[in-house]
Amino acid sequence: MMRYLSICFLVVFAVLSENDSYAQSRRFLALEEVIDIARENSPDAMMARHRYRGNYWRHRSFRASYLPYLSFDATIPNLNRTISPITLPDGSDIFIRRSLATSSASLSLNQTIGYTGGELFVRSGLQRIDLIRDDDTEISYLSTPINIGYRQPIFSYNPFKWERQIEPLRFEEAQRQYKESLEEISIRATNLFFDLLLAQINREINEINIANNDTLYQIAKGRYELGRIAENELLQMELNVLNSEANLEQSRIDYEGAIFRFRSFLGFDDVQDLELVHPDEPHQLTIDFSTALAEARANRSDILTQERQMLEADSQVDQARADSRFNANLFAVFGLTQSSESFDDVYRDPMDQQQLTIGVQIPILDWGVSRGRVRMAESNRELVNTTVNQAMVDFEQEVFLRVMEFNMLDRQLEVARTADLIAEKRYEVTRQRFLIGRIDIIELNLALEEKDRAKQRYLSALRNYWRGYYEMRRLTLYDFLNDRPITVDFDTI
Repeated sequence: MMRYLSICFLVVFAVLSENDSYAQSRRFLALEEVIDIARENSPDAMMARHRYRGNYWRHRSFRASYLPYLSFDATIPNLNRTISPITLPDGSDIFIRRSLATSSASLSLNQTIGYTGGELFVRSGLQRIDLIRDDDTEISYLSTPINIGYRQPIFSYNPFKWERQIEPLRFEEAQRQYKESLEEISIRATNLFFDLLLAQINREINEINIANNDTLYQIAKGRYELGRIAENELLQMELNVLNSEANLEQSRIDYEGAIFRFRSFLGFDDVQDLELVHPDEPHQLTIDFSTALAEARANRSDILTQERQMLEADSQVDQARADSRFNANLFAVFGLTQSSESFDDVYRDPMDQQQLTIGVQIPILDWGVSRGRVRMAESNRELVNTTVNQAMVDFEQEVFLRVMEFNMLDRQLEVARTADLIAEKRYEVTRQRFLIGRIDIIELNLALEEKDRAKQRYLSALRNYWRGYYEMRRLTLYDFLNDRPITVDFDTI
């Protein structure tokens, strides 16, 4: 007796351990958890982060270009041994062999002036020349302790002026696009969640249906042997069993395909079993169109995109006009310099030096090329303005339609939920009536089909509601549940 009890205890313990291990390996996921995982770990989320980082470093480079930058240039040495012509004092030319080594080093600090498009620089340098001869080497130095200069285009196109307007818009646009990418990931995660949930429920429905149909088939065989039903009804019951088996196999295939796509999107590499939790009933939410439109205008990247495109078109027109008219360039330098054959004396008693250059470019005849470029730029600007105006109309129309659709989804979901409960109850009543022989197989099949369709319509309505909710978030970048704009901690990216 003790051995028998010990064996039973071990068997029960093994079964409980296996069930506990199975429960631990199975992972239950709700819709909100799936969306959080997708926004953090999915390949789409990683690509969105990398796109934002690229735009971030582009903006950092733009801002750094307006800061002073220090550079060091050196040539150590430049050796030149050639036969070159020289002119003698009497005017005759001869060829002589020359060996010359030059070395130079300079340190310069440059600052771009964005408002004018000019550049201010401060420079210090030292040069050395070694004239190599057979009998001796002659060395000389030239120093420029300090040079202060300024370059300034006059009447020319100033790209810095337009960059200061366009680049901040581009960066803010990238931030909003990243938020929109996260909401698009939420929408795709919602679709894949309900694809898998529908496949999971279809598989469960077909497993229940095949068990019910097999039970009804066994009952029908007994009734047929008693002569209470006709052979065609028995054959119909047998056909129901076969159809249920085929539907179950197809639902298993659909489930495997849905779970593969689900795992791939979320980046799950393990073989852990997944089971989705039926989402909670949606919240009662009605969105006001004027509020949605105001938030969409304030938060969407499309608005900044259109503003940036108009600025870029204005910039192209400005450049075309500047290139077609009178231009000039100013270059001015003031500094100190000294030369010596000794390094110790090259910085003593430096002399001042000045340089002023004004270059002028005047187009006289280009056969209308410049004028054509200006007309092309102006035409492109008008095209951009027209496109932007039309895009704004389409944008407002999209917001209006999405708000109207979303506000109707709650009622549609309520109708689908009620229809699902009624169809479930009707099937159970019909099944019980069939068991007592009050109705035929045709009515039972109709009730079964309607029950399955009602369940699918309810899940479809639930999917439409949650997808519509996240589409409204993407369209407006606004959290209507918490009544605040959607924010992202960009510092963590």
